[in-house]
Amino acid sequence: MIAAAAHPLAPEQRAVTGRDLGWLCGCLVFVMAPHAMRVPWWLTALSMCLFGWRVYVAMSQRRLPSVWILVGVALLGMLAIGLEYRTIFGRASGIALLMVLAGLKLLEMRTHRDATMVVFLCYFLVLTNFLYTQSIQTAVIMFAALVAITGALVSFSAPHRSSMADLRTAGLLLVHAIPIAAVLFVLFPRVQGPLWGMPQDAYSGVTGLTDTMSPGTLSQLSVSDAIAFRALFKGPAPSPRQLYWRGPVLWDYDGRTWRTGPRRWRTADEVTGGEARFEYSVVLEPHNRNWLFALETAASLPPNSWLSNDGQVMSNAEIRNRMRYDMVSVAGGQRGGEETQGSQARATILPAGFNPRTLALAQEWQRTIADDDAMLRHAIAWLRDQRFVYTLLPPALGRDSVDEFLFDTKRGFCEHFSSAFVVLMRAAGVPARVVTGYQGGEFNPLDGYVTVRQAEAHAWAEVYVTARGWVRVDPTAVSMPGRVDSGMANSVPSGDPVPFMMRADAAWLKSMRYNWEALTNRWNLWVLGYNTDRQREFLARIGFSDADWRNLATMLLTTVGLILVALLAWSLKRLVRPDPVQQLWLAFCRKLAAAGVERDPHEGPRDFTARAAQRFPNVAATIVAVGERYISLRYGAVRRDAELAELKKSVREFRPA
Repeated sequence: MIAAAAHPLAPEQRAVTGRDLGWLCGCLVFVMAPHAMRVPWWLTALSMCLFGWRVYVAMSQRRLPSVWILVGVALLGMLAIGLEYRTIFGRASGIALLMVLAGLKLLEMRTHRDATMVVFLCYFLVLTNFLYTQSIQTAVIMFAALVAITGALVSFSAPHRSSMADLRTAGLLLVHAIPIAAVLFVLFPRVQGPLWGMPQDAYSGVTGLTDTMSPGTLSQLSVSDAIAFRALFKGPAPSPRQLYWRGPVLWDYDGRTWRTGPRRWRTADEVTGGEARFEYSVVLEPHNRNWLFALETAASLPPNSWLSNDGQVMSNAEIRNRMRYDMVSVAGGQRGGEETQGSQARATILPAGFNPRTLALAQEWQRTIADDDAMLRHAIAWLRDQRFVYTLLPPALGRDSVDEFLFDTKRGFCEHFSSAFVVLMRAAGVPARVVTGYQGGEFNPLDGYVTVRQAEAHAWAEVYVTARGWVRVDPTAVSMPGRVDSGMANSVPSGDPVPFMMRADAAWLKSMRYNWEALTNRWNLWVLGYNTDRQREFLARIGFSDADWRNLATMLLTTVGLILVALLAWSLKRLVRPDPVQQLWLAFCRKLAAAGVERDPHEGPRDFTARAAQRFPNVAATIVAVGERYISLRYGAVRRDAELAELKKSVREFRPA
């Protein structure tokens, strides 16, 4: 028993030191910091209290809390998370629970085996950050966290090294892993869908247009700088007045809210007339809806899509991943085919008992104007003369919202203008409907893409005129032409909450933004957008046009095997490389052997230099100094370049007399 106790502890059984605790707390804070902006404040405070509790125990050398206390804290944490999220399953609640359990694991950690479990929790928390965003910033920050976590793992095996040396070793290990990671990225079969799979929250963070519109709906989107999609045109880009990106078409009105109603499939009839024809590709961000955005009027359809009866391009499945598709559109074009009487009748329905002043005005027009085309021109002229104010902060409206907007407040956003105009047209007996989508876009001169943001969400009207078909009318542009010509940010009052970067005029800010967005676009296309189709295209370029899973597995295993062999050969070469300290020591021993003092095979450096110093008393100090420096460099914790240089100089200048 005594002999067994004399053996040193195995590495995994060593006690956790203050240095180890500092490593682990730092790593946990690193990977949890992005989640602090997503979870409730009390959860972040609880995690920090658990970390502080463990540090206090270590500094005061008190006993760790009992298992019953930890179980009680765990149960209270689970209860609080369940009450906050209404479940403990799912992305947000699962990550919150993991944060609490990581702090509790620190409080029961005693040995390096426990510390290794905390390191693995840190690795897993790195992955959870990618469940929310896979941006460049997240990738860079999490790679830095990966280096720190691996450095903590290295420090457990080398407790006497410096932290910088541990980080260098961790960085070298990760550099070795990069080639294999790149091969896995290129050749591993692509998995469609998000990184998480819980149906109730997989797409809870997706924002954008919906299939309804009521006062305030689009003005809420206008404060978002998030990108809705990007478009790249073959040839010159359209003018701002041609950048109407068609989205959901709203038919049904209940006095407050517009809705799309049922959609029907229609044939993609040939588009006639128009001002110009544009060919372009769209990179659409996921929005968990079926609609695809295209310039009016769409003259082609992407694969796996269809055209609705109101001219909207629809996908067969919800857009839950970033999607790229090619389109052809004709600005100002008209699609063939007459509108049915049922659709025309549907486009004139208004709920009873709402907006009496608007109805009275429209009926007055209807008594004096018989032609629909003349009615449309008269309504546009009337709207232009009313001096409306375009603002993101319109006053609240009551039950008769259209009456209050047209005759009282005269302040509103695009949904107020379009809704009021369509109600006015319907009240005058002219079929009309609301079209939502986006208007405008920012051209990036670096990569040629037109970037359309959520802030550019817009609503306009379409009026059916006999012999002309559906005619687009933008009531907002009629009242405020600057909305189309200069963009939304330059049209609203200066105090409205427009995203700062959209209002900034500084050239250097715009240049930084263009560079960053061009880089982000490349990241989205070539990293996040590396899907099954792109993988197939890449394999076809290198000669594997018909690669199935067997070919992919063979290529993957072969390539990874070759990389491992190359890394093994490189590592073995480093192992057999002669040690410069040992080489200098052997050279020193050869000089002494030539002078008559030869080192015995069993003789250590200290004994040998002591014997040699007795033989050559005139250089005894130099001999002893060389031996001590060799011992320090060969068997010490850290090698210093200065000491190695001194040893090299001493051995080179040594002359036994």
